[in-house]
Parts: sequence; structure tokens; C-alpha cells
Amino acid sequence: MILAAGRGQRMRPLTDVTPKPLLQVRGKALMQWPMEALARGGFHRLVVNTAWLGEQISDYFGHNPASNGHESLSNLSSLDLRYSHEGRDFGRALETAGGIVRALPLLDEVFWVLAGDVYAPDFAFTQAAVDRFAASGKLAHLWLVPNPPHNPRGDFGLSADGQALNQADEQYTFSTIALYRRALFEAPWCPIPAGNPHGVVAPLAPLLRAAMDAGQVSAELYTGPWTDVGTPERLAELNAT
Repeated sequence: MILAAGRGQRMRPLTDVTPKPLLQVRGKALMQWPMEALARGGFHRLVVNTAWLGEQISDYFGHNPASNGHESLSNLSSLDLRYSHEGRDFGRALETAGGIVRALPLLDEVFWVLAGDVYAPDFAFTQAAVDRFAASGKLAHLWLVPNPPHNPRGDFGLSADGQALNQADEQYTFSTIALYRRALFEAPWCPIPAGNPHGVVAPLAPLLRAAMDAGQVSAELYTGPWTDVGTPERLAELNAT
């Protein structure tokens, strides 16, 4: 699942007319980078949630991007896209947990989630990672990154044996890239009914922190190129290098 529903307030005025995941980074739509990486890893069925200017995203990529009339999308011929239109259905974005629960009927028992506004061109999505996570019995596995200047205190700690921690002397930033098990978004961990029929807005962090306290979240450190493209300055810096 690629998260693409946010308003992108910090990217205004660019996002007044274009949803942030469609902003151009090095000649491609920002969210095309993770789409290509997922396809290289053999993951071909993608769910995209939308809200702000969401029709632009579904119009641009369609259900099979390579057949949607954009030459730059020709290397996405293997992808099958489905959309969860939160803006159309509820008039607002549902935040991360609310959006995942809404899309849960379209997702497998174990699934990837990542933000469509994060640039990590070298990240490898592998079946081996999915298999290890599925065998672990954990509810989530997170990829953490060294703290960027805009998040110097980090989000979560990482134990020597690969457990994600709520509190630690050294904390890292959550990359947004993760593997999840459906059970994290069902009772008793999540109170929202399956499919989120009422459009409940819910953040992800409380679910993750509760699962961490129960020892149900593993993590690892990713040190490859990674940028949260959250401001026009960060976008310009990427496009200048």
C-alpha cells in the first residue's frame, strides 16, 4: 500500500494544484520511485489511498500505468493498481491507521506500507523480507533511518536484538517503510470496524506504540539514500543533484 492521501501543507503553493506524490523528482512523479522499486521486487498488486486532489493520481496512473498513455510509465507494465478514495468517500483523509483499515479488504495477510512522498530509490523490497516477517509472528517490522535535520530526536529506539522500542537513549526516524500483519488493524489492537465504513480518522503511532510495549514490533536500520520530501526546499535539493 502506498499512502498518497495527505494535503501536503508544508509544500504549498506547489500542492495547491498538484498532489504531493505527483510532484516531479528527477524526471518522475515522486510516488513512481517506490512503485518501480516494488515492481523490481516482484510486488505487482498495489493499493493507493487518495484524498487531496486524489483524482489526479488515479487519472495519471490508472489501473495499469503502462497502458495509461504516459511514456515515462512504460516500465510499470506489471503493476495492477487499486485505489481507496478517502476524499471521494468521506471528504477527508483518514490518516495512516484509518486509511489502512479502510483499504484492508484489498490487502493480504502480510503487506508493505510506505508513504508516497518519501524518496528512497535504492530500497529493496524483497520476498525474503516478507517471508522472514511472516515467520516471526510479529505484528509489524519497521525500517528506521538515521535522524535527518528536521527530526533530530527521532521516533523509536532499536534494541540489539532487533526490537523496536518506544523509549531508548538513541532513537531513529521511522522511514514510513514497513511490513504489517492484518491483525494489527483488527481487534483487539485496533477498535475500528473492518473496512472503516464510517471513515474514522486514526493515526498509526498509538497502534505501533501499544504493539511495541507488547514486544510485537521488530525493526532494522536502513542507511541508504532517504528523503522525506516534505518542503519545497527538500524537493529543490533533490532535483539539483
